[in-house]
Amino acid sequence: MDIQTSKEHGVLTIEFNRPEKKNAITSAMYQLMADALRDAEGDSAVRAILIAGKPEVFTAGNDLEDFMKHSSAPVGDRPVAQFMRHLSGATKPVVAAVAGNAVGIGTTLLMHCDLVYAADNAKFSMPFTQLGLCPEFASSLLFPAMVGYQRAAEKLLLGEAFLADEALEMGLVSRVLPVDDLLPFARGQAAKLAALPASSLRVTKSLLKTAQAQAVQARMQEENRHFGEMLSAPEAKEAFTAFFEKRRPDFTKFA
Repeated sequence: MDIQTSKEHGVLTIEFNRPEKKNAITSAMYQLMADALRDAEGDSAVRAILIAGKPEVFTAGNDLEDFMKHSSAPVGDRPVAQFMRHLSGATKPVVAAVAGNAVGIGTTLLMHCDLVYAADNAKFSMPFTQLGLCPEFASSLLFPAMVGYQRAAEKLLLGEAFLADEALEMGLVSRVLPVDDLLPFARGQAAKLAALPASSLRVTKSLLKTAQAQAVQARMQEENRHFGEMLSAPEAKEAFTAFFEKRRPDFTKFA
């Protein structure tokens, strides 16, 4: 399975398991994750959630071939939107363990998690402008709130990658560990959460997130509208064509 899920000692683990494709995410994978998060919400046996990849790669982001096959569907109706709505609205604590590349949605989703840990080989990027697109799923709201406007603007406007130490210093992740220690540590943190009173965690997380909840949902809708419009624009078509033709895109002909 490209997505592996397991429940043990109160922790639901969702793991990217498509290493031959650098854990690039298809619509079917998003649907599996969305369903797992939805089911966890109603399962009293699940007290914490852990999202992980492989030691070599968290995720390369969207599988672009699969992504383009579904590009005519409204962004807000796609499995990726279902997944992100369930993640953003999860009332149970979510832990993320990131090793290797976390591209696009791989970085965006971290902003909706509660505890984020990175391996020392982690590399983050949100290359939306490089694809003729815009930020997604409230990252244009949450990222500046986390790291400050100037740093957020640099990462979102240029779309360039940054490493684990910078992610730690900015506040995107709370700890950097050797790659071999990452998953055991993250599992241990999830186990700690699972052993605490579920009601206390639920109320505390709600208090932490309520002030921004409406703004996050509104920004998601706004970004989805722009994202959908930009997908069919000439700049995105040039970016995706260049990707599949393995050449550098030329945006100079577009105003």
